[in-house]
Amino acid sequence: MFVGIRDENGEKKWKKVEVKLEDHINVPTFPTSSKSSNLLYDEYVEEYMSTIAMEHLPQHRPLWEIHIIKYPTSSAPGTLVFKLHHALGDGYSLMGALLSCLQRADNPSLPFTLPSRSQTPKTKAPLLFKRFPSILSTAFRTIPDFGWSMLKSSFIEDDQTPIRSRAEDINLRRVTISNVSFSMDHIKEVKSKLGVSINDVIAGLIFFGIRLYMQEIDWESRKAQSTALVLLNTRNIRVYKSVKEMVDKSNDGAAWGNRFAFLHVPIPELSDAKFENPLEFIWEAHKEINRKKNSLATPLTGMLLDMVKKLSGPEAASRYVHSTLRNSSTTISNIIGPVEQMALANHPIKGLYFMVVGPPESLTITIMSYMGKLRIAFGLEKDFMDKQKFKSCMENSLEKILIAARKISA
Repeated sequence: MFVGIRDENGEKKWKKVEVKLEDHINVPTFPTSSKSSNLLYDEYVEEYMSTIAMEHLPQHRPLWEIHIIKYPTSSAPGTLVFKLHHALGDGYSLMGALLSCLQRADNPSLPFTLPSRSQTPKTKAPLLFKRFPSILSTAFRTIPDFGWSMLKSSFIEDDQTPIRSRAEDINLRRVTISNVSFSMDHIKEVKSKLGVSINDVIAGLIFFGIRLYMQEIDWESRKAQSTALVLLNTRNIRVYKSVKEMVDKSNDGAAWGNRFAFLHVPIPELSDAKFENPLEFIWEAHKEINRKKNSLATPLTGMLLDMVKKLSGPEAASRYVHSTLRNSSTTISNIIGPVEQMALANHPIKGLYFMVVGPPESLTITIMSYMGKLRIAFGLEKDFMDKQKFKSCMENSLEKILIAARKISA
């Protein structure tokens, strides 16, 4: 394998290195006693993950590690952690690589399937003069959206709130990682009741949960200016490809690497009316996301990142992304997982989730579907955010949304 180094002139180049598995595979040992319980090991695992999240990967060897935790928790008999540097690739690339190593638990000879996605039926393109009002509308949306995105990335910061400490040393502060699982059937129930998309429901659920947490910590913050940075895969593809396909230079549409853009989405304020009817959070998310879809701000943001990288180098692009993250309150990223249960070396996988660590934010949220479950994971700034309270607020969010949705007559 190869690692990136600088020569004596400061020029970057690749150096071939030998991969020593013992340098990349870690098997931690926890204290044991006759009184050990699953809950006790849950705490050890969470503390261990918090610790390795803050440790930098050595630059003189390939940027990956595997941690095999052979202790039972309340969730599973054991835990396998892949620690991968974002320089290797984005969520699409890394998930494609992971799925290439897995097999279906029920029948390894069959390919896994992803949740079906409804597609808009294709219609014959209208004449240019008939499309002109739509083109004009898109242009009018794009200009303010793209301008606002650049301002948010460079100058305008969110308010300091219970989810944003604004600490100067935020990159050095420890994180605690936790997650909560929901049934996809419940998400689909709300979707069908409101006639919106699954993404609309998930966004509304998360935004309402965030505001519930903010209100519990500081009542005034429920109306503070807070922005979620939604990361989007810019590849025009709906399925995962194998590593071999992604590294093929002729397969540009699903190429390996980091190909993403971001979408600034304001987190709706929490008023008394919205507390009584949390479905408003879903409607606002639906409205905002649909508006952004009809704007070219997101692809332009992706093009801007590519242009900065080509003209000024990857460090300049990294600084721009860092500034964008620094000025927002949270980052949300989403990956679709298989419908069937998967297995690694004949070991069934009970649950899957991922987490991005190291961004200059107090709160990072990731979403992944797997085996009919939706798992929302969150990385929280330790000693600043309350993990149990945040998790409880997310659970309360779906509960209140379900109650409100079920009151709607069919």
